[in-house]
Amino acid sequence: MALAVEASEHPFQDLIEILKSEKNEDKKFFSPQKLNDPRYESLPFSIRVLLEAAIRKCDGFYVKKEDVLNILNWRQQQNSAEVPFSPARILLQDFTGIPALVDFAAMRDAVMKLGGDPYQVNPLCPTDLIVDHSLQIDFSKCAIQNAPNPGGGEKQGSAAKSSPAKSQSRSSQCGGQGGCKGSCNDEPSTDTPGRAAVQIENSPILCPFHLQPVSEPETALKSQDAEFNRNKERLQFFKWCSKVFKNVTVIPPETGVVHQVNLEYLSHIVRDDGGFLYPDSVVGTDSHTTMVNGIGILGWGVGGIESEAVMLGQPVSLTLPQVVGCKLVGSISTLATSIDIVLGITKHLRQAGVAGKFVEFFGPGVSQLSAGDRTTIANMCPEYSATVSFFPVDDVTLKHLKQTNFDEEKLDIIEAYLKAVKLFRSYQNPSEDPEYSQVIEINLSSIIPHVSGPKRPQDRVAVTDTKKDFQKCLKEKIGFKGFHIPAEKQNEVIPFMHKGTEYKLAHGSVVIAAVISCTNNCNPSVMLAAGLLAKKAVEAGLVVQPYIRTSLSPGSGMVTHYISASGVLPYLSQLGFEVIGYGCETCVGNTAPLPEAVVDAIKQGDLVACGVLSGNRNFEGRLCDCVLANYLASPPLVVAYAIAGTVSIDFETEPLGVNSEGRVMYLRDIWPTRDELQQAEEQTVIPSMFKQLKDRIEKENKRWNSLEAPESVLFPWDPKSTYIRCPSFFHKLTKEPVCPQSIENAHVLLFLGDVVTTDHISPAGSIARVSAAAKYLISKRLTPREFNSYGARRGNDAVMTRGTFASIKLLNRFIGKTAPKTVHIPSGQTLDVYEAADRYQREGIQLIILAGKKYGSGNSRDWAAKGPYLLGVKAVIAESFEKMHKNHLVGIGIAPLQFLPGENADTLGLSGKEKYSLTIPEDLSPRHELTVKTSTGKTFKVLALFENEMDIAFFKHGGILKYVARNILLQQSP
Repeated sequence: MALAVEASEHPFQDLIEILKSEKNEDKKFFSPQKLNDPRYESLPFSIRVLLEAAIRKCDGFYVKKEDVLNILNWRQQQNSAEVPFSPARILLQDFTGIPALVDFAAMRDAVMKLGGDPYQVNPLCPTDLIVDHSLQIDFSKCAIQNAPNPGGGEKQGSAAKSSPAKSQSRSSQCGGQGGCKGSCNDEPSTDTPGRAAVQIENSPILCPFHLQPVSEPETALKSQDAEFNRNKERLQFFKWCSKVFKNVTVIPPETGVVHQVNLEYLSHIVRDDGGFLYPDSVVGTDSHTTMVNGIGILGWGVGGIESEAVMLGQPVSLTLPQVVGCKLVGSISTLATSIDIVLGITKHLRQAGVAGKFVEFFGPGVSQLSAGDRTTIANMCPEYSATVSFFPVDDVTLKHLKQTNFDEEKLDIIEAYLKAVKLFRSYQNPSEDPEYSQVIEINLSSIIPHVSGPKRPQDRVAVTDTKKDFQKCLKEKIGFKGFHIPAEKQNEVIPFMHKGTEYKLAHGSVVIAAVISCTNNCNPSVMLAAGLLAKKAVEAGLVVQPYIRTSLSPGSGMVTHYISASGVLPYLSQLGFEVIGYGCETCVGNTAPLPEAVVDAIKQGDLVACGVLSGNRNFEGRLCDCVLANYLASPPLVVAYAIAGTVSIDFETEPLGVNSEGRVMYLRDIWPTRDELQQAEEQTVIPSMFKQLKDRIEKENKRWNSLEAPESVLFPWDPKSTYIRCPSFFHKLTKEPVCPQSIENAHVLLFLGDVVTTDHISPAGSIARVSAAAKYLISKRLTPREFNSYGARRGNDAVMTRGTFASIKLLNRFIGKTAPKTVHIPSGQTLDVYEAADRYQREGIQLIILAGKKYGSGNSRDWAAKGPYLLGVKAVIAESFEKMHKNHLVGIGIAPLQFLPGENADTLGLSGKEKYSLTIPEDLSPRHELTVKTSTGKTFKVLALFENEMDIAFFKHGGILKYVARNILLQQSP
């Protein structure tokens, strides 16, 4: 892709400098320091990246000189000026990436039908798609079953009769024995903890001299085979995209989760485009794109709609943000894991109110955080609603890059360039601290171990208080912290049979325990902590009960490498935490069904069963419909709670179980020390692992490499496909835009309350058998076993439209209880939301939605806007919107309208059963006040949340997709 600097008329060509190097050819770059403006060095580092991109991309059209000056004048212009940002690359995951690429394929069809050249429909910005969200846990290894006292209700951890894992003797050698494909003559050293090869039951033999297991666990291979077969149509489409679209790279399944592959494989820190240097930056369709902020890469999550615009050369438009400086001081407690630090910082930042702002870390405490710690903190950025969570590059970052297989020459260029443009810093030197909009100070020594739950990530509970808090939640009224269990039912114990043995469940019993790919698997310290804890637990004779659905889904092959090399993987496997594959599964509802006996026991006792996961989302019902309480915890605590079998335990005073020698074992007896963790990390996380990841992506994925896909310029749509379908967005596309129609006599499709999330609007999990989507799939002769998930079917607009507002947790005020239902107002009938909307459309009736505060919270999800659009929704009137979702509504052509301050549906006396009319003027301007009239004679004003002229242009074109398609046609016109 050509750089703007190649144009001789570039307005900032005098800022180009030469980076001299003894080892490399001279490189060019834009030096903002040559502006000779003292404001530059007082800018936050993240704003300096925005400034460099604006200077480099300044073309007088998308990026104007005025934009550069506004960014330079950040102190005065923050929170007011709209500025463009042109990222270096786009990151897609398959759930959100497939609708984007399906739209590109459909756009090729539309452009060709209107006489244009379909070859011109290509991403102009480098685009990487990682196939990572389609993995389901079809197979998992049950924990060993021969534990005494299997019926123990509250205390379910106990001694195993099997002996601990034994290491091979010191005299054993590799030499390709035991099925190892490697060949060496080195001896393992028993002086090196965790390096001896071990074999437990049916686990693969692990060669201590080669970093990968001899063979992948059988459960992982079975799950990967099932994933590949189930998603073959989607994978063939992705492969077609990689062949026919320029600038598209597809990272195949079985590689890793999107944000971790981005961190380990795709990130450059500094990009070199034909000898021209500039900072790496990215926007992605995964909300946790922010993970790379931890190594100094500016990036954040956007919706598929916005990403498509960037893929076609449009910059991201953003209000010049406020930047909150988060100063870290104090020393980290020896008992606190990085997840405790993450959750502690998350709580502070959430309470401080950083929504929509940039957060930038500084202060002496940052130096204590490893690159893994920093990326974990940055990964949680969506949970405190900041746009980015930025850690400028320092010596710790460079050490991490060296460890992850960056060669010395590349590192020299990175360091020299970042120092030349003042993007490198020392956290110990306060003279380098820039100015911030505000400063928040966090003392790291105040952070103690916590979990979050039982229904929201922001509800943190100290581990020492978890039992007491859970028991309080049982008594509280139904809400974010309550289940309203009657007093006489709170001590209910239900016996059940599982594989011939009786067990008991009670309120608080753990039935799902998952060490999953989101948030923390990038951090070796917490993953190794889980492994070392498992090792000590097995050696102490502790077990996990076999009915608990345990799983280990690493974020990438790197995690498997280092937990294998450290010798702890077999111990995790023996407790049931066997690697089941690489991808996002438990946290998006892809957990395999619980044993029927467990489900029956939960229903019989109306029990509040629990899931414990090392992820970042724990909304009620997200993991499994019958699991009401879910807690986020660090990986070692997930293992600990699985052993305990209940969250209703005080680890300080109550034991996990009794070992084979009759000794009472407490959590403190098996908790690994910080010295043990540091030693294991230094010995196992080494550069050669990252080279192997590169080889695996590029050469070793046999399933992907052998997959056949068409090479035609237009995608050959299969009318029988239930995965890939040409969407209807372009069906009535004209060369010229049609002015937006005013809303006349619209009915309210849904009358919603506060905090309606994108999960409520467009669920990503399993497709319920009684849903409108299920009826459609059954009509295509599919069985429930073949339904797959909504996430996997995002390339089919017929499924996704029917899945809109299909969440069982949707609370529609028309219905009065949670259900994916609404009332068809003219007839008074209660119908599925899709069926009601379809009936309205056949009757020629326009639709709106009424909502409360924070409409569209949660994950970025473009179908949460596309779905309502295809249902016929013309506007959403709410008290407030989550910014990203509001942008999606604009991008698809739905008007986001906000009640005036102090007003809402209740204060205005709206029942939702009125008809609504709204005139949209041709001279629509940003943040225009409009008047809404109802059929009862009541009128009120709303604020149209169009922030700039670009928003208005998208809306007038009927959405960004049509806007971009028309621009392509315009550029091809003679």
